[in-house]
Amino acid sequence: MRKSFGAKTWAYPMPVFIIAAYDEKGNVNAMNAAWGGITEENQISICISADHKTTQNIQVSGAFTVSMATADTVTACDYLGVISGNDEPNKMEKAGFHSTRSELVNAPVIDELPMALECRLISYDPETCLLVGEIVNISADASVLDEKGKISAEKLKPITYDAIHNTYRVLGDVVGYAFKDGFKLQ
Repeated sequence: MRKSFGAKTWAYPMPVFIIAAYDEKGNVNAMNAAWGGITEENQISICISADHKTTQNIQVSGAFTVSMATADTVTACDYLGVISGNDEPNKMEKAGFHSTRSELVNAPVIDELPMALECRLISYDPETCLLVGEIVNISADASVLDEKGKISAEKLKPITYDAIHNTYRVLGDVVGYAFKDGFKLQ
């Protein structure tokens, strides 16, 4: 038997994205967002409202980064979601984060978050809150690379948002192999 919950914003896993952008003076702001994902081979789409400082900055700069929040940075990443850049201009400093300018887009890469998508703004619709970016590059710190030079989920420790329980969870163990295991049923 199933239980109905009605229409909710519940999905597993729900990524915890940290979106960062420069304002017109070159100051960095970042925010925590969970409603998003890859929507084309080189595009990411995220739902963020127009009143966020980061949304305004993205429209000014035409670029942004999307970093994966990690288990090691959960408190600082949550802070970026509960405090508005409209009210606290020093959010990044208070979170203990530093940034380096991307070499490919006009956006900051947060040094303490080891994986980032560097994006150019494709579009933003304030009515639907849909932000679409072209992924120009994905960069990762060497500390999260495996022996083959690829990003290791075990080393990165990305977190997901559990909207049902208002908690953050670390991604778990490998349970199968994509584009392989299904062939066992052929």
